[in-house]
Amino acid sequence: MHSVYSRDSSMRIEEIIKQAKAKGLDGIAITDHGTARGALEAKKLSSEDFVVIAGAEIRTDRGEVLGYFLQEEIKSREFFEVVDEIHSQGGFVAVPHPFDPFRIYRLRGLSELYAYVDAIEVFNSRCAMQGSNRKALRFALEHGLKFTAGSDAHTYAEIGSAGVMVESVEDIIKGKVDIFGTPAGFMNLIKTKIYKTLGRRE
Repeated sequence: MHSVYSRDSSMRIEEIIKQAKAKGLDGIAITDHGTARGALEAKKLSSEDFVVIAGAEIRTDRGEVLGYFLQEEIKSREFFEVVDEIHSQGGFVAVPHPFDPFRIYRLRGLSELYAYVDAIEVFNSRCAMQGSNRKALRFALEHGLKFTAGSDAHTYAEIGSAGVMVESVEDIIKGKVDIFGTPAGFMNLIKTKIYKTLGRRE
């Protein structure tokens, strides 16, 4: 999900955690656009009962990748260097919404680059066409990649709309996950476009 540290979201860290707990989640991953600042701030509020995974959605020269379990900012924007930086931190590299035709920054050349990543996001709530998620799942299965899933929440209403169920956080890295999720709805996509255009911050 995205916090106020992303231009297209106005969600505040403390409220994200409050809303996530109210919806019965045991943890979240924050992956703001181009920065781990919000995620690293949120990670300080992590506990045994509620885990915060620090991440970032990085736009590389080949398109976007997700880094999870980050310890610090990712400095590079070159695909291979970004992957190396994430892995050097003990992080986990996933490809978000790889087949969504409306995501202009989706990773290009996935058929050649998949060997350098750990996982494919096989369900993203904000994919307007669910066939995009099905195609992502098929690709992951065909290429032996692990699964991730996420709400990609930019608004509080979207929190908890998708994710993974695990016995322990380490199971995400091992690929031992169960996926859950429902589409976010068209109006939430429109709200994000408005926030991005206005550069909204509350």
